[in-house]
Amino acid sequence: MNRRQLLAASAAIGTLLPAGAAAQARTGAPVLGTLDAVAFGLQPDTPGDQGAILEAALQAASDADAALFIPPGRYVVSGVTLPDRARLFGVPGASRLVHAGGDHMLAAYGSTIVRLADLVIDGANAPLGEWVPGIVHLNDAPDVAIEGCEFVDSAKSGIALDRCGGRIAGNRILRAADAGIRAIESTGLSVSDNLVADCGNAGILVYRWEAGEDGSIVSGNRVERIAANDGGTGQNGNGINVFRAHNVIVSGNRIADCAFTAIRANSADNVQIVGNNCLRMGEVGIYSEFVFEATLIANNIVDAAATGISVANFLDGGRMAVVSGNIVRNLTGSGPYEADPPGFGIGIAIEADVALSGNLIDGAPLFGVLLGWGPYLRDVAATGNVIRRAPIGFAVTVVEGGGPVLIASNVISGATDGAVVGYRWAERTTGDLARDATAFPQLTIAGNRIA
Repeated sequence: MNRRQLLAASAAIGTLLPAGAAAQARTGAPVLGTLDAVAFGLQPDTPGDQGAILEAALQAASDADAALFIPPGRYVVSGVTLPDRARLFGVPGASRLVHAGGDHMLAAYGSTIVRLADLVIDGANAPLGEWVPGIVHLNDAPDVAIEGCEFVDSAKSGIALDRCGGRIAGNRILRAADAGIRAIESTGLSVSDNLVADCGNAGILVYRWEAGEDGSIVSGNRVERIAANDGGTGQNGNGINVFRAHNVIVSGNRIADCAFTAIRANSADNVQIVGNNCLRMGEVGIYSEFVFEATLIANNIVDAAATGISVANFLDGGRMAVVSGNIVRNLTGSGPYEADPPGFGIGIAIEADVALSGNLIDGAPLFGVLLGWGPYLRDVAATGNVIRRAPIGFAVTVVEGGGPVLIASNVISGATDGAVVGYRWAERTTGDLARDATAFPQLTIAGNRIA
């Protein structure tokens, strides 16, 4: 910062904004004690990179324990490292920071406080450094609040958080080439009421490098039109993806038009997936898979997917779930890749230590419910479900080694090829077991209403 900027900064510290300028903005920080970035030499609508000026203004505001206000206008910046107490806000839709390209745009390393509010942060599809995952990249920040901002056109992710806590609320994240919001090793994070749309590989990612306690809450978000530009068979293309993160709540989200899955929990214990609305998924609507214990999947709607809900991978230790009160309808049976047997078109698939109750499945091209796969079936109760318009109501494995199963008090309507049918892997090997299951003592089938 040159001498003129230093004098301007000294004059600005302790000076309040004019009442009209700041009072009209929802700041996320108090108006009192707010500094105006223009006083530090930041100029709107000029072509040069003003990243160094913005960083110096932020440092001065941090030293004064004040917030920094960005007036309306377009500001080209790059390489801005946030100070220890970073509070930056603008006028909604009018204060626009545009990435000039280079290593990073906005980054924090161990900041005590980070507040970003009412800004447009425009990545301009400009390149980022090899190790920089997003246009805003926050590391080791325990108290983050990002509210009312718009993040657009990132060459990688929109918001990238490493080992951070706090809240990401009421933002719009659009057209990120990778993920809209990517949170790794979080320390008590809430992601709520955001719009995440038109992203290249993922909507909201909650990840850990090693499985462990996370406790993030992902609620009330709208996630739409998520592609899988980097390919794979489920690594990309998911609306909300929870990986190795335990005790996460995913609730009340509206998710539509994803290349793969609306909500995918992989190797995550004690995950609650509750009250979400999932529309037009390319693969499985809701997935709990691989090494996990304890998943609650309740009161969700899956409308149009290749398969509705899958709780899988007992082979790898995946076990213990309640799947209750869900509506699964209008399945297509056609997915984004050639599926292994038995294929797509299943309403709900479960394997081990599962209570399946009170679900409604209407229109499954293959099976209403698939119980187990090969010997991978144990301690399942399927009760009080309604299955309509599926050729086979329940397909249950009868391979040696499978555990106890109760199929009782369900309504099965329109199952033209059998209400309950036994399979050895992908091969049908029995008639309708709803009439006689005595050959399989591990199965208890009783009290079902078959229409």
